Amino acid sequence: MKNISGQNPTEQNNYFKKHFSDLKDPRRTTKGHYYYPLEEILFLVIAAVLSGVEDWTSIEIFGNDKIEWLRRFFPYKHGIPSHDVLGKLFSRLDPVKFSECFTRWVNTISRLTEGEVIAIDGKSICGSGDTGNPKSALHIVSAYATENKLCLGQVSVDKKHNEIVAIPKVLEILAVKGCIVTIDAMGCQKEIARQIMKQGGDYVLMVKDNQRELKEQTEKLFNYYKSPDKNETVSSGHGRVETRVCEAIGDLEFMDEKENWPGLKSVVRITSSRFIKKTGEESTDTRYYISSLESNARKLNKVVRSHWAIENNLHWTLDVIFNEDRKLKKKDFSAANFNIINKMALAILEKDKTFKASKNQKRLKAALNDSYREKLLKC
Repeated sequence: MKNISGQNPTEQNNYFKKHFSDLKDPRRTTKGHYYYPLEEILFLVIAAVLSGVEDWTSIEIFGNDKIEWLRRFFPYKHGIPSHDVLGKLFSRLDPVKFSECFTRWVNTISRLTEGEVIAIDGKSICGSGDTGNPKSALHIVSAYATENKLCLGQVSVDKKHNEIVAIPKVLEILAVKGCIVTIDAMGCQKEIARQIMKQGGDYVLMVKDNQRELKEQTEKLFNYYKSPDKNETVSSGHGRVETRVCEAIGDLEFMDEKENWPGLKSVVRITSSRFIKKTGEESTDTRYYISSLESNARKLNKVVRSHWAIENNLHWTLDVIFNEDRKLKKKDFSAANFNIINKMALAILEKDKTFKASKNQKRLKAALNDSYREKLLKC
């Protein structure tokens, strides 16, 4: 039997199994029988989420409606598992191992280019927390390749202040050699800078009051040097005009304790001015950074701007298109594991260039068109 693309079902199954073969089934598979193999459930869930489905009950409905299509790839001998079975399985599935499998899979569908910016940042999943206690929400630190538009890996923590612990773990699973790692002020730590350099990457780290002396030293340099290397960009859209001025200094002779920061070569000041056309409102924001890159204002301006892709292209998409914050998945590992599923679906949608449309439109087409859904799942 062949599927609609002309491939034997086992060919696509083997490709799917290859990346998730190390994932241990949390169910008691040594005693008694279980009706729904893990690989069948994973394939069902990813296919459903690609098609715009966002909760366990809807995945069950999708599976029952598409059972004949699903059987082109796996037997589904006992049909589709109930939403209770799905919820219990994903609440117990090891998110660390699942994340490792995800990272291996992403590495097969992408190739990082020399100098690519890898942005690292955290995001809380509001729907995972206890009612009335936002601090209990799961916080996930992700690494995002800004040019490839792919999440490369993630580590989940209980609270935002644990990002300092999570960032080194995220770096450990990444191949950052030749890339530029950008992190906000939480990651401005000497050991994190050292780890990035040891792994063959460069860094651009935001400096705030959590490193008060470093910030004071950085400000001092810009007060001393009156003609730093400068680059200015102007952009407009959504009813506003933004002017960004990047200033960079590579002469760090008068910077105290600079030797404590591994590989430090430049300090950066970004001044952003925004003008709202409708209201006439103006605002200005100044931020400081340290970097292992040479003092090149034009390049550093682009790198810092690239960092915000993790907010605009990853976190915003998970919130608005995948409705991640509004879905209540509180039990054990459910939220962390569904976050990985969403990122898999997002990566697949980003990779597809055959249908030039928004992600919502691609998901709609995947829901309606079996051929297109299969094409997406072949990546």
